Amino acid sequence: KLANPELKVVVIMGDGDGTAIGGNHLIHAARRNIDLSVLLLNNNNYGMTSGQVSPMTPHGAYASTSPFGNMEHVFELCDMVKSAGATYVGRTTVYHYPQAAKLIAEAMAHKGFAFLEFYFQCPTYFGRFNKWGSATEMMDRYKAMTYNVRLADQMQAEEKAGKYPVGVLHQEVRDEFCEKYEALRQSLQKKGGEA
Repeated sequence: KLANPELKVVVIMGDGDGTAIGGNHLIHAARRNIDLSVLLLNNNNYGMTSGQVSPMTPHGAYASTSPFGNMEHVFELCDMVKSAGATYVGRTTVYHYPQAAKLIAEAMAHKGFAFLEFYFQCPTYFGRFNKWGSATEMMDRYKAMTYNVRLADQMQAEEKAGKYPVGVLHQEVRDEFCEKYEALRQSLQKKGGEA
């Protein structure tokens, strides 16, 4: 992105590579507010490599590397990237397809670091290990475990308890890293030409 700021860069990652292996890159890209659209597919485990625990495997959930239940707690991922500096943060699920399409379009139009977390089913490992059922049953579960953030003020605390908000969770305008870098480069080039 820095080498060619005109490119619209979309980064697609899973919860394992995005929060563990690449977690440091995620945090600092958000901190710098680099104009990237990050789509993190959260299926609660390393679904491509036999279902090991990831930083997003829920506490107590089963995985190939936690046959007695995961002892760790998950990141509050959207809160983490927001606190790191992301200027657009959203969450949705594969069940909420129209909302997901809208959020992707908004993230791509946003100037700065845009982050979307998608709850994405993995019936092969996570679903099987945790008895969450088929892919469609898992989608129904995602519907039941979420609420629209726009309706949060109208809901009682017990209606939201144990559920995740979906929608745009945070949005702000802040200077973007590639633009600041280019301004600095031009300034130094001009000063060098005057010397």
